Amino acid sequence: MEFGLSDEQRQIRDTFARLCDEAIAPKAAELDAAGEFPAELFALLADVGLFAMRYPEADGGAGMRLTEFCLALEEIARGSLSLAGAAAMQSLMGTKFLQLLGSEEIKTRLFRPALLGQKIGAICMTEPNAGSDLGGIATRAERTEGGYQLTGQKTWVTSAPVADFFTVFARAGVDAKLTIFLVERGAEGLTIGRSIHKMGVWALPTAELSLDRCFVPDSHRLSHAEGDGEEHLRKTLAEIRVITGAMAIGVARAALDASIRYATERKQFGKPIAAFQAIQLKLAEMATGLAAAELLVYDAARRYDAGLPHHREAAMAKLQASETAASVCDQAARIYASYGYAMEYPIQRYLRDVRFTLIGGGTSEILKMLIARELTR
Repeated sequence: MEFGLSDEQRQIRDTFARLCDEAIAPKAAELDAAGEFPAELFALLADVGLFAMRYPEADGGAGMRLTEFCLALEEIARGSLSLAGAAAMQSLMGTKFLQLLGSEEIKTRLFRPALLGQKIGAICMTEPNAGSDLGGIATRAERTEGGYQLTGQKTWVTSAPVADFFTVFARAGVDAKLTIFLVERGAEGLTIGRSIHKMGVWALPTAELSLDRCFVPDSHRLSHAEGDGEEHLRKTLAEIRVITGAMAIGVARAALDASIRYATERKQFGKPIAAFQAIQLKLAEMATGLAAAELLVYDAARRYDAGLPHHREAAMAKLQASETAASVCDQAARIYASYGYAMEYPIQRYLRDVRFTLIGGGTSEILKMLIARELTR
C-alpha cells in the first residue's frame, strides 16, 4: 500500500514490516509446529504499542486511527496469521467493550493492563447453534441478588485457553435481549472447555467455554441497560471486517512474494518457470486481484476514520479481500506444484491459514446478503 499514505503512516508500515521480517516471519513455522499461544511475540507487540494504537490517549492508548492499525496488522499477518489473529483479538474484540462501557475500576484493573499485554482478553459470541445468526444466542443472564447468573455454552472462543477476562453476550431482562457482561477467569461456574483443533492458525488457541450459573456482579454488566448489546456489537462489526480484510491481504502478500521468488528460481525445461506464460498469467492475476482488494480495504478504513458511511464498504472490503486472498494462496500452491504440498515450505501454511479470514467477521454469503440489503434499501 503506497497511494495516499502520510509520512507517519509510511513510518508505521515500515516499522512493522521490519518487525515482520526480523522477528515474526523467521519464527512462524516454529510457532505453527508448536501449536501454542505465541506468548513471546505477543509480548513484543505489546512492547511496541500495537494493542494501544487505536484507543484514545485518555484511556492509555496512542490515539491512532483504524488505517494505521490496519497497516500494522497487515505486516504482522504477512509473517504469521496466528499472531495477527491474537493481536486483533487483543486490540479490538477482546478489549473494545471494556474501553467503551467499562467503569474506571475495570479500565484500571483490566483494560489498561491489556494494552500493555499484561492481561489477555477474549470475546464470547458464537454458540453451538448460533454463529452468523445472532438471534440464535441462547446464553441467559438471570437476575439474582447483587448481579446475574449466566448459563450457556460458547464455542470458537479465540485465545480462551490463555485469556484473563471474557466479554460475554447473553440474553437478559423480560425481553431477553442481548446484553454484554464481563466475566473474569476463575469465576465460579466458568469452565474453559476443550480446545478446537483447526485446519490452520495453529498457534492461535481456540476453545469452548461453559457458563453454569456463573455469578457476575452488577458492576460487571458492561451494557448500560439490559438489551443494548446488539446495538454496540453492530457498530463494531465494520471495524472487525476491515481489520480481517487487512489480515487477508497480509497473508496473501506473503504467498505472492514467495511465488515470485520460487518462479524465478525454479527451473524446468532449461529455464525458470517464470518464463512460461502459464506462470506469468497466474502471477499477474494474483497481483492485480490483491491490489484491488487492498484499495477496498483502505478505502473502508479511511471512510471509518473520517466518520463517513462505511458499513457497506467494510462488508465489500472484507468479502473481496478474503476471497482474493484465498485464491492467491491457492494459485501460489499451484505454482509450487508438489512442493506446495510439502510441509517444509510455507505455502501450505498460507493455504491453511487464509481460510480463517473467510470466516471471521462474517462469511462471504452473509456479507453478500448485507451488501445487497444496503443496495436495495
